[in-house]
Amino acid sequence: MTTTPRVDLGALLDRSRAVITSLQEPNGAYPASPSFSAYRGYCWFRDGSFIADGASAAGEVASASAFHDWCAMVVNLHADRIRDIVEAADAGTPLPDKHMLPARFTFDGEFGADDWWDFQLDGYGTWLWAAAAHAERHAIDPARWADAAALTVEYLLSSWERPCYDWWEEHDEAVHGSTLGCIAAGLRAAADAGLVTGERAERARAGAEDVTARLERDAVVDGHLVKWIGSDAVDASLSSLIAPLGVVDPSSPLAAATLRAVSDQLEVDGGVYRFRADTFFGGGRWPLLSCFLGLAYAAVGDRTEARRLLEWAASTADGAGMLPEQVDGHLLAPEYRQEWIDRWGPVATPLLWSHAMVLRLAAELGLDRAELAA
Repeated sequence: MTTTPRVDLGALLDRSRAVITSLQEPNGAYPASPSFSAYRGYCWFRDGSFIADGASAAGEVASASAFHDWCAMVVNLHADRIRDIVEAADAGTPLPDKHMLPARFTFDGEFGADDWWDFQLDGYGTWLWAAAAHAERHAIDPARWADAAALTVEYLLSSWERPCYDWWEEHDEAVHGSTLGCIAAGLRAAADAGLVTGERAERARAGAEDVTARLERDAVVDGHLVKWIGSDAVDASLSSLIAPLGVVDPSSPLAAATLRAVSDQLEVDGGVYRFRADTFFGGGRWPLLSCFLGLAYAAVGDRTEARRLLEWAASTADGAGMLPEQVDGHLLAPEYRQEWIDRWGPVATPLLWSHAMVLRLAAELGLDRAELAA
């Protein structure tokens, strides 16, 4: 068994809060990574929503609120496009993928000029969920985001059954388990938190039930969730459906089997791969995915496993306290590593999402400086 190096978690949590808040744009957008060539200048709804949730849980209320304000600005900026998408879907003539909303925007809320694997639905569900969680956690009136939330709910209700790219911007031909989970969580949270009200809230709740039913009916093989409908592979993003998204009951057999499959197939010494066929930068282990798995273990009551996964994630910080997107060692496909370095440069460091998930798991475990010093 490999021993995880001891790190000063308290110092790393302070560093993570500083990284997130100091790099946040004045208008609230979170850069995915400030120096990584392929990410520079962009904010993702998915990554940013989880960053905001980590910041919110760590007490950085203003930072998280500013991000949700930015998301609302972006959605409202593209209201006409959303209405066109919804009207076309309602008419039975859905628009092609290239006319759907992108996964990432420039900091001013516009579409990027370069090609990207853009059509992803998960980020919009994740935003609704994260905004609702933030509002509930800090007793914030969600009315300031209501107009954008209404547009987002209509967008998701019109399009949730469509194939799109997954969290990792791959396989746009598939309907992905984690995407369905993000959409279900967002629709349910929007209705329950009052982001949408009245008849729209009822349709959001009904939509969440439909999405969850599809997930549990078609995205389960051998008792556990799978990467996409029609596959039998697992993906580490599925841990998020147990926690923090709460789509899958932690006490259910489905949660137990999914945790077991992710742990058995994707974890090595505390580090978690995205999926077994991963070749990105050689297919390394991702600190943020260790934290998602840790959150799922915390939800089922196993704090020991959750703490072990947190400590591994923390151990990946460099000498400046910066957390990477993924790490070398035990690579799944080492022959591909140099190809990606030649294309985009070294692995993204810091990755704000990694810092946020360390904050989120530490908050879930109730870790403070006194306990960390023990």
